[in-house]
Amino acid sequence: MKVHYDKDEDILMIVLSNKKIDDSYETKEGNIVSVAQDREPVMIDIFRASKFLKDLGKAIPRKVQKELWSSQSSIVVAHRIRR
Repeated sequence: MKVHYDKDEDILMIVLSNKKIDDSYETKEGNIVSVAQDREPVMIDIFRASKFLKDLGKAIPRKVQKELWSSQSSIVVAHRIRR
């Protein structure tokens, strides 16, 4: 998994797989999920990422956040960008 944050556009891009993207779907929140031909998610584009991460931080207790993200430094870094 690779995570990239575009500060200028406030988009968090999470690449889950190296498979070729076959189709993309917009979620009800306005984010984009791109899938391979077998419908496996390949990439997630989260728009207004700073708000998403702020809201996520409120929904998940700090103790759980630390346990979940302690080994996933790229996600923690992306989360801290706009705190």
